[in-house]
Amino acid sequence: MQRREFLAASLAATAATAATAARGALAQAARSDDREYYQIRRYQLQSGPQVKLTADYFSVLIPALHRMGMTPVGAFELKFGPDAPANYLLIPSRSVESLATLDQQLAKDEEFVKLADAFWNAPAVSPAFVRVESWLLSAFAGWPRMTVPTMTATGAKRIFQLRTYESPSMRDHVRKVEMFHSGEFEVFKRSGAQPVFFGDTLIGSRMPSLTYMLSFADDAELDGDWKKFSNDPQWKKLQAEPRFGFEATVSNISNLVLGPLPMSQI
Repeated sequence: MQRREFLAASLAATAATAATAARGALAQAARSDDREYYQIRRYQLQSGPQVKLTADYFSVLIPALHRMGMTPVGAFELKFGPDAPANYLLIPSRSVESLATLDQQLAKDEEFVKLADAFWNAPAVSPAFVRVESWLLSAFAGWPRMTVPTMTATGAKRIFQLRTYESPSMRDHVRKVEMFHSGEFEVFKRSGAQPVFFGDTLIGSRMPSLTYMLSFADDAELDGDWKKFSNDPQWKKLQAEPRFGFEATVSNISNLVLGPLPMSQI
């Protein structure tokens, strides 16, 4: 009888320990999946007053976003690429809902509404922009948080490359994301490029797709670092692996070069 009671107690204790361990593992997993979400906004502009009006608006908008816990915010002008002039915003958040309801929340910020009046309430005969497009992304598990370039802290000259990879199928898209997590991050770092973020498109045009941003001191460094990247032995090995090289996993690449605006936090 005592033996049966001992075994029952031991089994109960073991089960309780296992349950506690399982709850701890789940909690740890929840903490480790600490990914950010990003909203990228493209403001299509016309040459003339819209350019300054939008830049002035960004100077008001970024402090308001900071009050909402969204920081650091990147503000950029298109230097090379189609559809210039255009400005871009990169807005990080820990909450999808906060990004989805961003404009509604901004409208409740009295200080913002007052300071943003010229842009926010621009008349139809003299609009502040041609059109605004936005994309919602989830940070990659292997790069869960934005990384601010070292050059930003010193105010050094820098440029940014915003690259979007479109895939011909969901399978190919998943394979390409897997490729980043299988060594491509390390190749970027060895090449000298400074990654800012990597994001999987949740809502946007031309899906399935992913977007990432790199930072460089100038055009010469951009070209040199990409040459190092393409010649890296690990990159060549990754390309040759059957699970990545069985077909073209990327069907189109959009490549933009951006310059930071004065109020940018990136």
